[in-house]
Amino acid sequence: MANKNKRRSVSTGSGPVQAVAATPKAGSRAFSQEFKPDYSFVKQDLKRIAYLAVIFIIILIVLSFFLR
Repeated sequence: MANKNKRRSVSTGSGPVQAVAATPKAGSRAFSQEFKPDYSFVKQDLKRIAYLAVIFIIILIVLSFFLR
């Protein structure tokens, strides 16, 4: 079997690293720090799932009386 050689990447330090300015540009849009997502559709889906679960449990209870 052939031996595999591991190679390392070596940084040559070819130049100084420039930092990105943290100040926003004059024409940039100001973003709101407040995050208010709309989850009304999730609430509707959870209610629908709860209604279906209750209906299926009632059906199972009714069927248990007839199948005895």
